[in-house]
Amino acid sequence: MAQHWADFQYEIYLKGMTGAVPRLPTDLTRLEELVERRLGPGPVGYVAGSAGSGSTAAANRAALDRRRIVPRMLRDVHERDLSVEVLGRPLPAPLALAPVGVLSIMHPDAESAAARAAAAQGVPFVLSSASSTPMEQVAAEMGDAERWFQLYWAKDREVTKSFLDRAKASGFTALLVTLDTPLLAWRPRDLDQAYLPFLHGVGTANYFSDPAFQAGLAKPVHEDPDAAVMHFVGMFADPAKTWPDLAFLRENWDGPIVLKGILHPDDARLAADAGMDGVVVSNHGGRQVAGSVAAADALPRVAEAVGDRLTVLFDSGVRTGDDVFKALALGARAVLLGRPYAYGLGLDGQAGVEHVIRCLLAEFDLTLALTGHAGPGTVGADDLVTESV
Repeated sequence: MAQHWADFQYEIYLKGMTGAVPRLPTDLTRLEELVERRLGPGPVGYVAGSAGSGSTAAANRAALDRRRIVPRMLRDVHERDLSVEVLGRPLPAPLALAPVGVLSIMHPDAESAAARAAAAQGVPFVLSSASSTPMEQVAAEMGDAERWFQLYWAKDREVTKSFLDRAKASGFTALLVTLDTPLLAWRPRDLDQAYLPFLHGVGTANYFSDPAFQAGLAKPVHEDPDAAVMHFVGMFADPAKTWPDLAFLRENWDGPIVLKGILHPDDARLAADAGMDGVVVSNHGGRQVAGSVAAADALPRVAEAVGDRLTVLFDSGVRTGDDVFKALALGARAVLLGRPYAYGLGLDGQAGVEHVIRCLLAEFDLTLALTGHAGPGTVGADDLVTESV
């Protein structure tokens, strides 16, 4: 029998009989405010902040809020099954944890805690290239659980190839290639604190532990960490990359390849033409282009263009179970959840991340049931109306 994620609410109510209440809010939109109060301005600004004035992050939320769900009645929803197949892998729900770098600035257990939480709940964990923890250690923490690797595509081909080889050897099944960060955007919250963790060697664990990266250093990392940081900065991203370069990734990775950061249907078509397996409709949570189109506004056009050829995933602005429902209705196969789980990690480690996953999927399960759906597969454009601005 399929898992009823909604039962989490009864677990909470029953524990309340003994006077226990959840350690974190069950309204996940409240987590950011708690993090702002409890963590330092540098780490909070790095995770919560956005490009420019924050207009893109605000637009992401507004685009989801403008869509309103139209419930249907008297449909049999007593047995629900949230499971889906994504990139050839069976998942218990249309959710994965998005790649978020430098998680050690949120909690000392960093990516390991988030990965264990994802594994415990059965949802995929996407490890960032810019993690605080080497990919082999994260893989070991997860056992046989589903894990995907996010690639920041370095200038150095040997380092990129080494990353792909290591990820493959560590059991990461899918590759998500972030395309929207060939340069770091203008991010005032970070600039005002002069806060960039990479310059302190934080978020560089995959690089500093990489043999191809180490081969480019005059001295070992521990002997000259500043030189290692500058070597990293010099290769981290490559604004010269173009579509034909994707052939290199295809040659060096035999699993699914998903391009993250797609907002234009023509780019989605180019991805399909290049032999990619999927796209993530994403504006990096508003962190890269101030004034960008909202991700939820871009999603229907991309899904219409390539939904029959590619797996279409979605992130940027997802905070609640109804947001997941809306993303599926707009054409996504599944969503990636970013900041909320990072906030849960910062507030309560692995338990905080598990709390976020369970709350989100309980709310999504209930939203499905209360709108007349027994699973994600029947959700579509007819389930939404769009409010005029």
